[in-house]
Amino acid sequence: MIPKVIPATFAHMSTELTRIPDQPQALGSQLATAADNVARYLKLGLEGADNTVLAYSADLKSFGEYCTLHGLCPLPADVATVARYMADLADIPRKLSTIKRHLAAIHKHHQLRGYPSPVHADELALVIEGITRTLGKRQKQAPAFTVEELKESIRRLDVTTTAGLRDRALLLLGFAGAFRRSELVALNVEHLEFTERALIVHLPKSKTNQAGEAEDKAVFYAATAAFCPVRCTRAWVQQLGRSTGPLFVSLKRGKVKGEALPTQKRLSALRVNGLVQLHLNHDEEGHKIPEKNYSAHSLRVSFITVSVLRGQSNRFIKNQTKQKTDAMIDRYSRLDDVVSFNAAQNLGL
Repeated sequence: MIPKVIPATFAHMSTELTRIPDQPQALGSQLATAADNVARYLKLGLEGADNTVLAYSADLKSFGEYCTLHGLCPLPADVATVARYMADLADIPRKLSTIKRHLAAIHKHHQLRGYPSPVHADELALVIEGITRTLGKRQKQAPAFTVEELKESIRRLDVTTTAGLRDRALLLLGFAGAFRRSELVALNVEHLEFTERALIVHLPKSKTNQAGEAEDKAVFYAATAAFCPVRCTRAWVQQLGRSTGPLFVSLKRGKVKGEALPTQKRLSALRVNGLVQLHLNHDEEGHKIPEKNYSAHSLRVSFITVSVLRGQSNRFIKNQTKQKTDAMIDRYSRLDDVVSFNAAQNLGL
C-alpha cells in the first residue's frame, strides 16, 4: 500500500489552528461569499474561544505525529485514519474522555481549514461505541464532600496566619459560589461587591460565558461567622489591604519567623487544586485519609449535590452554577450510592 503524501505544513499544525481561510470553502461556502460581514462572523464562529484553540493544540500535534509515523494524511483525514488513531489511543489505554477530546480537536481543525470532517461518519461512530464499551462509560469524577467535612477542614485551619485566612476564604467561597478553579484564580478584588444581603461576585468571563457578558453570583451570609463565606472573604480582602488586583495570591515569607505576606502573583489552577486536596483529604496531623480523594472540582459538585439533597430546584441551582441545562445538574450531582440515595428506603412499609 502506497502511503499518502503528508502536507509539509502539518508539522506546524498547533500554530496553524489559529489561522483559517478568510472564506471557508467546504463549510458554509455559500454564506462565506454572501457578504463581507457574514463571512467575518462565520469565521469567528468557527474559531471559537481562545482557550479552545489552546486546548486542542496538543491533541492535534499528537495526531500529526501519529500520521507522520504511519504515513497517513492528517488533513483532510479519512475515516479509516481517524478510526485507526482512536483505536490505538484506546489500546494504550487512554481515558475515554481523552479520546473524545482528540476527536473534537480533529473535527474542529477540519472545520477551520474548510474541509469536510470525518468525525461524524457512521462507521467511526461504531468504532467509538466499541471503545466506549471496552473502556467503560463511567468517567473518573470528582467526589462530593459533605458540609460537615468542609466544616471540619475549616476548623483545622490556623486563621491567625495569612495562609489560614486565604485558604479559609478559598474553600468557603469556592463551595458557596459553586466556582470552577479557573474562575477562582481569575477573580479580582474589584469583582466583589459586599452588600447587606449578600456578596455579589461579578464574573467577567467563565467557561459557559465565553462572550464575556456580565454574569453575577450571589454568596450569602452564614449563621456561624467561622463558616461564613462572606465574612471570611471580607477578612481575606482586609488582609490583602487593597481594592484591586488578584484575589487569591501566593505568599512570601516575611522578616519575622512564621510570617507570610500576600504577593501580587495570582494562584495557579494547579495550586488551588493542591490546596483543596491538602485541607480536605488529610487529618489534623497532616496524614492522608485513604478513602478521601477530593479535588478543586469537588467544590462545585459538592454545591450541586448538597443543593439537590436539600430539595433546591434546578432553576435555583443553575442561577449559581450558570449551567444551561438540567442534564448538567444530573451529571454533576454525586448521587450514585444506591444505598444512601434511594427512594426505596422511604416506602412506608
